[in-house]
Amino acid sequence: MDQTLSDFGAVFVFLLLGTVFVVGGYLTARLLRPSRPNPEKLSTYECGEEAVGSAWVKFNIRFYVVALIFIIFDVEVVFLFPWATVFKQLGDFALIEALVFAFILIVGLAYAWVKGDLDWVRPQPNVPKMPDPDDQHS
Repeated sequence: MDQTLSDFGAVFVFLLLGTVFVVGGYLTARLLRPSRPNPEKLSTYECGEEAVGSAWVKFNIRFYVVALIFIIFDVEVVFLFPWATVFKQLGDFALIEALVFAFILIVGLAYAWVKGDLDWVRPQPNVPKMPDPDDQHS
């Protein structure tokens, strides 16, 4: 029981020191940096152009879906690099495991493709509407 408490104590001390380090960095930066706000510094800056219109612009959700799919596959492909560095030592079984892993990635990509998540402009579904019984008085 004492070992468990000391392990949790080490984690607590680590979190406490990390918090003190981050807060201390912010406070030190706030004390040392000059603070001279003016309209030029407080204005919105984007690529050297003056901001036009509202910042509350609606973005196409497709951008986020494509970005998330990219991140998922990018992170999964990163797992192949350590495998590739020790490929000769691992043998045929590791090759089969890597091929299964690549197959799973390809199936996931095909699923996203068939579902239409990789299409930037998705066609609007044609949903038939039931006639309203109140509109038919004839």
